[in-house]
Amino acid sequence: EVQLVESGGGLVQPGGSLRLSCAASGFTFSNSTMRWARQAPGKGREWVSSIDIDGTTYYGASMQGRITISRDNAKSALYLQMNGLKPEDTAVYICEMGTKRGQGTQVTVSS
Repeated sequence: EVQLVESGGGLVQPGGSLRLSCAASGFTFSNSTMRWARQAPGKGREWVSSIDIDGTTYYGASMQGRITISRDNAKSALYLQMNGLKPEDTAVYICEMGTKRGQGTQVTVSS
């Protein structure tokens, strides 16, 4: 069974940083493209970033320049380093693989 478990969210002040983690199991992580998406209150899902099996990274326009996606295949872990956070970044951040999604981790940016 595929499992994706996010962690690392929390409350941070504008301009602050957070590092999100996703622990993956139940599939061959090293052979899978991984994604981060987010969903803000009252809004639809927004793709944030992807990383291919060869480490190639892709970023959505809304957070590009402020985030770095990475993976550790030995640990079956996906990460998202977020810097310069803004109130509009407040959302549930979700780890995805194919059609599978985790439960998400809440990020709240507020003073």
